[in-house]
Amino acid sequence: MSQARGASSAAVIFPPGPADAEALAHVHVTSWRETYQGLLPDAFLARMSEPGFARRFARELQRLEGPVTLAAADRGGLVGYASGGPSRRGLPNEAEIAVLYVLRRAQGQGVGRQLLARTARALRDQGFGSLVISVLRDNTRARGFYERLGGVAEPARREPGPGGGLLWEVAYRWPDIRRVSG
Repeated sequence: MSQARGASSAAVIFPPGPADAEALAHVHVTSWRETYQGLLPDAFLARMSEPGFARRFARELQRLEGPVTLAAADRGGLVGYASGGPSRRGLPNEAEIAVLYVLRRAQGQGVGRQLLARTARALRDQGFGSLVISVLRDNTRARGFYERLGGVAEPARREPGPGGGLLWEVAYRWPDIRRVSG
């Protein structure tokens, strides 16, 4: 069986548990520093704390109910994660993937595509019919990724940013979640 270009058979997607909190925190902080350098204030990125995020993840992953969270690991450990639930916009039947982060070393190997599809599938199984994900307007790499997967860009909007500033975000929407969930 041939493998699609950009796909990675080395990544395993799974629901993380509290024992994965430190690894999730590492992926979160590292991916923010890799992705948002030049887009967010350097001082904010430097202050991000892996131990602080690890405590937050440990609490969140102990809850029986909450967002759908999936992690991706390769032989070197955790390389990405995604989390989603009902849309913040409160639109009926619309799910939102609130976070999708993949370490730079694992990008271009299909990990992000797998995380997006598997998270969307879990949200679809909960009864959601459409999907939205937001990205910084100037994060052209992520925007291209969502566009290649069929996401339809909505007009940019201003959102609160770190340190009280404002950022421009673009939402990508899939009116039919099945288009991205496979």
